[in-house]
Amino acid sequence: MNALLKLSRRIDALTEGVGKLALWLVLIVVLISTGNAVMRYTIDYSSNAFLEIQWYLFGMIFLSCSGYTLLRNEHVRIDLISDRLSKRGQIWIDIFGILFFLMPMAIVIMTLSWPVFVHALQSNEMSNSAGGLIVWPARLMIPAGFFLLILQACSELIKRVGFLKGLCPDPTARRNALTPEEELALAIEALKDQS
Repeated sequence: MNALLKLSRRIDALTEGVGKLALWLVLIVVLISTGNAVMRYTIDYSSNAFLEIQWYLFGMIFLSCSGYTLLRNEHVRIDLISDRLSKRGQIWIDIFGILFFLMPMAIVIMTLSWPVFVHALQSNEMSNSAGGLIVWPARLMIPAGFFLLILQACSELIKRVGFLKGLCPDPTARRNALTPEEELALAIEALKDQS
């Protein structure tokens, strides 16, 4: 079990890194969107590529952060029943949900989306829009995002079993009270301090 908990910590570190990267992608999307709007209204220039890169980056943020959301215990759940149970009962519900709902769904979507990506890559599929981008990077985001979610689900499963065995702290406890916006503001401040 200790080796699995070590693996879980490595997966958590990967997921944390992906989540921190996604914070910066949000800023990049805002800058691209702003630049596109300013150019459209000041010099009457617009580009489908600018619009599509925003969509690609938004999709990347959404898909890559599903595992990060799971790590932070911020995912949607229905607590009507589980709030009435003991902590061990809540952990057992999480284990059941991971094994019988989250993992099968994520594995099916990842498996079914892979051939779509491979076809787009092999055919060098392009957007139908004039001046649009190649499509395979957007198609790759789906299996990659669900792969990251599966990895984090495995980590969460390991931590919950470890908690039941008394080998690790409660994995459902809130890590910190900062909102994502506050985290982004702190990351920007840290970057300013470094430069």
